Amino acid sequence: MNTSSTADIAFLLLCYFLMTTTMGSQTGLSRRLPPMPDPNAKVEDQKVNRRNIIMVRINSQDRLFAGNELMDVSQLKDKIKEFLTNPTNNPNLPDKQTIDIEGYGPCEVSKGVISLQNDNGTSYHAYIAVQNELVKAIDELRDDFSYRNYGKPFIRLSEDYQDIVKEAVPSNISEAEPKDVTKNRK
Repeated sequence: MNTSSTADIAFLLLCYFLMTTTMGSQTGLSRRLPPMPDPNAKVEDQKVNRRNIIMVRINSQDRLFAGNELMDVSQLKDKIKEFLTNPTNNPNLPDKQTIDIEGYGPCEVSKGVISLQNDNGTSYHAYIAVQNELVKAIDELRDDFSYRNYGKPFIRLSEDYQDIVKEAVPSNISEAEPKDVTKNRK
């Protein structure tokens, strides 16, 4: 039996499947990067009060530390919400500053910053789980503000109202370069 055309048929089938198959779309974390600094601008040191920063660290064993506490990922969202809202005006939690938001008026806004740092050996799963909890905490705070002021969840607000809520509940997450966190915590 002559099989010389079998390779041609296999090649044509391969080409057909490569052209008609769709690949899965890439998904990632939606983060807006800060604008590029002006190269001629003078660099100023910005001092941030220690009480306004919460350090969130993930070590190579995927253990999570928020502040000085070892905790489970499921507890992180509530810890971050308490940190950012400072409901009891605790002097160890972030300051609040009153700012005038266009279209809303004066509003107390937290100066809290979440500093996330992971170890070089941190698993991708743990990293994404922590990222999700941080975003979930901020989303819930924005929903609370939206319900209190507009009677709807954040996602159902118009773009103008969403901008107001984003200014009232900012997402201040700072990610540090991965390093060996296990040297600091065991």
